[in-house]
Amino acid sequence: MAHTTPSLDRYRLLGRSGLRVSPLALGAMTFGSDWGWGADRDETRRIVDAYVDRGGNFIDTADVYTNGTSERLVGEMAAGRRDRFVIATKYTSNTDPDNPNAGGNHRRNMVRSVEDSLRRLGTDYIDLLYLHAWDSTTPVEEVLRGMDDLVRSGKVVYVGISDTPAWQVSRMQAIADLRGWSPLVALQIEYSLVERTVERELIPMAAELGLGVVPWSPLASGVLTGKYDRSDLVAAGTGSPTGSRRDIAAGNGALTERALDIADAVAKVAAELDTTPSRVAIAWDLQNPAVTAPILGVRTLAQLEDNLGALDIEFTADQLAALDAASSVPLGFPHEFLQRPMTRTVMSGNTVVEARR
Repeated sequence: MAHTTPSLDRYRLLGRSGLRVSPLALGAMTFGSDWGWGADRDETRRIVDAYVDRGGNFIDTADVYTNGTSERLVGEMAAGRRDRFVIATKYTSNTDPDNPNAGGNHRRNMVRSVEDSLRRLGTDYIDLLYLHAWDSTTPVEEVLRGMDDLVRSGKVVYVGISDTPAWQVSRMQAIADLRGWSPLVALQIEYSLVERTVERELIPMAAELGLGVVPWSPLASGVLTGKYDRSDLVAAGTGSPTGSRRDIAAGNGALTERALDIADAVAKVAAELDTTPSRVAIAWDLQNPAVTAPILGVRTLAQLEDNLGALDIEFTADQLAALDAASSVPLGFPHEFLQRPMTRTVMSGNTVVEARR
């Protein structure tokens, strides 16, 4: 196994923007110990310094992560070198359970959250603001116009969206284009060998509409590292980000019999490549050309250095086929219907049409 740590300075463009980001983002949900399992300040600094020293520039946080400690630590780590960082944060989550307007996608929460994030981050601008999760109540025009106003004010530079149905995202992008509002440039979604249903609609939509895909949980809450076995299936989800990592994995739906079978396939490929399962799982995400930068959720410097090794992984065709066989999901209608020979013959007759490149 190679012991050198790859460089992160082969930058990628984020969606249809000109923003240059590293091919692996550094997730900051693990910054701070407020939830019982994160990195303390000193370890956070070691992680961030190592990431930046290797050319990394893409930091992902959110207003709600570790009760605000994550954003404060990101601000501390960026102090004196702010322009070196591309800082992404998110709004939506309720930070005051007794206040009905302290959460949601609406403009009031958006503006309040951004002001609070700017203060915690100790900065004048947010590089990338995501809507964190779709609330199914706020009009899309309100969201888009609110985001555009923040961009025009200079408090936000780019906007993106996370954890939202594909039909809603595509509608929003069309409206933004039509009205000349700031377009969405990034789509943050769960994507891993355990969670591939996003290949049905969300990933093709992102590729078509110019949103860079930024996957969260490429290791499926740690399941793909091989750290769990069948005895861990008794763990119950707590419904909260606090508690043990095993409980969180179960609560995320990642700790299942199927997921452990996939983890076994990952471990087999890792053994063939003389590398770690973590690297294999992250490298698999990077095989998809729609993916810009998977998010690394590390708690130690050692985990970061291991994960960065994913950039050096080269799969054989047989290894990719084995991972696909272990993890594939049915695409369903209309995708499978449209690929059937009878359907294609009825549509095209004997004409052969090459796909657009």
